[in-house]
This record gives sequence, C-alpha cells and structure tokens, in this order.
Amino acid sequence: MTPEDYTRAFAYAFGDRDADALADLLTEDGTAQTLTGTWAEGREAARQAFEAEAAGIFSRARLVTGKGTVLPLAADVALLRQRFVVTGAIEESGAELPRFGAMLVALLRSDGLNWRAVSLTFTLLA
Repeated sequence: MTPEDYTRAFAYAFGDRDADALADLLTEDGTAQTLTGTWAEGREAARQAFEAEAAGIFSRARLVTGKGTVLPLAADVALLRQRFVVTGAIEESGAELPRFGAMLVALLRSDGLNWRAVSLTFTLLA
C-alpha cells in the first residue's frame, strides 16, 4: 500500500463497517480520534471504538471521497489530508441524518510494506 492508497482502504473499511481493517490501518501504538470524538490509544482501543460506531451512528454510512493531499515528510513518513462527505449516518431514533463533511488527517509511517497511521484524526467539517 502507498500513502495514496490509504484513503481508499480507509473508505472501503469504513463503508464495510470493518473495525478490524480500520484498526489495521494504524500502527500498533497509534492513536485515533473518531468522528464521534472518541479518543483511542493503540490499535485494539481503536478497533473497539470503530466497532462501536459501526454498530451505531455509522451502521449504514458511506464515505464519498473529496479532495485530498499527501505531503511526503521523509522517505518513510507522510502527512495525509483527505476530505469526505459522510452519507447514511443515523440518529438514535433510526432517522437518517443529513450528509456532512469530514476531514481525515493522518501521519503515516511505512513499515517497508504498508503505510499505517501513527496518529489519525477523523473530524467533522463546518
């Protein structure tokens, strides 16, 4: 996987509600802040956070990819910034929420085979 492939892998895993695949996009000791504001330290904590969101508000959600950039910082480090539109999120009553913008910012590091996030922030856009 390249840094440019990361966005697609994230969007597919999110849409499939695959918490294991989302967590695998982090380093073992990586941190993640999810769309609901949950803070997770470590891959397992991130997996649990993604799993909870996939069973709730994002159980029918999809990501539509918008503008993104990858800024190489070193041979094995890059900064990813990716805009998405989130559709299909639901509130507790089961009603669908209006679509909204979100931004994924991830500091990626290569392990020689794959690029994983050392730090990942997925946040709402105004």
